[in-house]
Amino acid sequence: MAGKGMRSLSEAMRGLSLAAQTCRTVPVRTAPLISRRSMATEAPVSDITRSVTERWKPITQVPVTVHAFPSLEPRSLELYSAKHLYLPLRRDILHLAVVYEGDNTRQGTAQAKTRWEVAGSHRKVRPQKGSGKARVGNKQSPIQRGGGKSHGPRNRDFGTKLNRKVYDLAWRTALSYRYRRGDLIVTEDGLDLALPEDFLQQAQDGLLTRELEDAFIRKYLGEMMGAMQWGKDHGRTTFITSDERMNLFTAMEVAGENGTALQLEDVDVKDLLETGRIVIERSALRSMIKMHRSDLATIVAMPGVRDDKKMVGQIIYPFPPEPEV
Repeated sequence: MAGKGMRSLSEAMRGLSLAAQTCRTVPVRTAPLISRRSMATEAPVSDITRSVTERWKPITQVPVTVHAFPSLEPRSLELYSAKHLYLPLRRDILHLAVVYEGDNTRQGTAQAKTRWEVAGSHRKVRPQKGSGKARVGNKQSPIQRGGGKSHGPRNRDFGTKLNRKVYDLAWRTALSYRYRRGDLIVTEDGLDLALPEDFLQQAQDGLLTRELEDAFIRKYLGEMMGAMQWGKDHGRTTFITSDERMNLFTAMEVAGENGTALQLEDVDVKDLLETGRIVIERSALRSMIKMHRSDLATIVAMPGVRDDKKMVGQIIYPFPPEPEV
């Protein structure tokens, strides 16, 4: 026992002596620096830092070219605010606007007569007992032929409500969607269909029947729309004018398979999304934007304070007309 105790004591003393020794530092070999050659396509660090720290400048204005109709020659270049014609696509806002317009368009005039509104005597058809048949009331009963309608349709209002600012945002979102896709074609004021003079003269003199006039207009308009890739084979076209134009509106009624013509007061958000493209007069576009920008106006009007409404059509470059040959 004494030998084991001395052996364990000596091992413990040996461990303490090793722990008391100072740790030796091992020298670390440093590899020589290798010269690093920059690549030819490598951008300097200063340029990268500068590009990150540059101030982000969002798009605030978009250009719109005003064309002549039907030659589509450029006449002028105008600037519109990005809040008018460059909004991001919001399908939820467009869906709310289309449903709102559809609900308020429904007439809701269907009405069926109840048993109390059907004319005739209200006496009992036959006695309650003794006939051997089923018991029955008067002729106005819903189970009788010619009787009233139970739970039938009644006059009601299907209209729903939508915030005006949301509805105005939907208008400008639809215009922005058309502008981004290149389907918004702005023309000069006075948009109308120029028919041949000899045809107009013969129609005025009464030399053509109604069938011949409609056939000529349908063929003439179909060829013109096909050459411009605006016809039924290319998604049809919606023409929007400030007021009614006789030749254009009559031709679109006859050849409705190629598109439609609408006055500004008859246009809805759904009309801006139905066909393949929108051809609109410059004045009609400006009026449409001015009528539907309530969410861009200031709430409180103070004298001497700048109006926060965005710019609507600033002419920056009028193209000179081409010389006549």
